[in-house]
Amino acid sequence: MTPSPTTLIFRGDRRVDAPGTDDRGLAYGDGLFETMRAHRGALPWWPAHWARLARGADALRLPLPAQAQVREEAARLLAGGDGVLKLVVTRGGGGRGYAPPAPATPTWILSRHPLPPPPPREGLALRWCETRLATQPALAGLKHCNRLEQVLARGEWDDPGIHEGLMRSVEGDAVCATAANLFALRDGAWRTPRLDRCGVAGVCRAWVLEAVQAREARLGADEVETAEAVFLCNAVRGILPVARLGPRAWSPHPQVAELQRRLAAAHPGFATEVS
Repeated sequence: MTPSPTTLIFRGDRRVDAPGTDDRGLAYGDGLFETMRAHRGALPWWPAHWARLARGADALRLPLPAQAQVREEAARLLAGGDGVLKLVVTRGGGGRGYAPPAPATPTWILSRHPLPPPPPREGLALRWCETRLATQPALAGLKHCNRLEQVLARGEWDDPGIHEGLMRSVEGDAVCATAANLFALRDGAWRTPRLDRCGVAGVCRAWVLEAVQAREARLGADEVETAEAVFLCNAVRGILPVARLGPRAWSPHPQVAELQRRLAAAHPGFATEVS
């Protein structure tokens, strides 16, 4: 029996075997991507992911494929199962040079991946990364394909006892983890870094912002370290309690546990993450 594919590649509305050698996503990172948690073949946060993709495409003046075709192909790839679905959209072929082609035919890639292992029950252990995030308001919040800062930051450690790294801006403000957004409880209220200069505005972050009425603010490293509780979140792993950041340790916090339960109720794929 022929195994089912795990990757599908398209140029416009036509399936192809591989991206072109002149693809601008490969040459310049000229594209966007979304990483989604699938549950029984469904993508519960699909509207939020597509809306963010559309906002990014508008900012980059990037054409998108037809949403209906992407959904249809995603359903075929997932085949009713659980997992992680990644969608990459690039501007397509364009030859050498930065000037974008007009008109452009997007290349888009769908790939299916296994779910990540569950987080440790005691919570995540974090470290501060030395790699800083550059300030670029035109790209702030977008999930664009240039992730070299995160690649450098994640390459800073290989200790299996460290689960994630926190990143700061060049000004020194806390921004995010390498692959998650950051929330800190201070004076009984949740705060999350403002992402108007750098960072990715996550889909799970948007859900949490509304769920706990969190405030966006500049957060210094010391404000994170002295918070009453800290958690990370992303659209694949959900709410991730933090147990340690360097020498600072936190006990499990009831508000974080309650938020995990609320997320599991809103998105059934996360029910297995809640003990």
